[in-house]
Amino acid sequence: MFAIDAHTIEVKSNSPEQTRQLGERLGRSLRTGDMICLQGDLGAGKTTFVQGIAQGWGSADSVSSPTFILVNMYRRADGGQFFHMDAYRLDSTGEAEELDLDSMLAEGALIVEWPERMQSLIPNERLWVEFTPSGEEERELKFNARGKRYEALLDLIRGGA
Repeated sequence: MFAIDAHTIEVKSNSPEQTRQLGERLGRSLRTGDMICLQGDLGAGKTTFVQGIAQGWGSADSVSSPTFILVNMYRRADGGQFFHMDAYRLDSTGEAEELDLDSMLAEGALIVEWPERMQSLIPNERLWVEFTPSGEEERELKFNARGKRYEALLDLIRGGA
């Protein structure tokens, strides 16, 4: 891991299990209103990362890619929930607006794959994670935090990576 600047770090994952573990660390601190953006090509490790988030968060549901239904909701025994959105198939910002991100953020955390397809709707304060394959199973994950809440989440990644 190395720091790019005060708001950005890069972490190398050598396997899907390490990618899952990074997600799990983040998931343990996930709370209502959190916005996590995951950018990367198909097969870059985004869904594997979300599987880790769900595990760390305590989801009672198994995680799958929401590509064809756009949004999956995951629940915990205590009633907590988070939303996992895949914006890959969105045709327009208007279509994304109809999904009502504000309501999802009011009810739980929101994790968005392909956030660049709806960039104008993404809050300024968020954690953005860019996934870049660097080998067969290796990935470079670049975490960029905007806002105090997301700086704290970045510190969690720094502390355990």
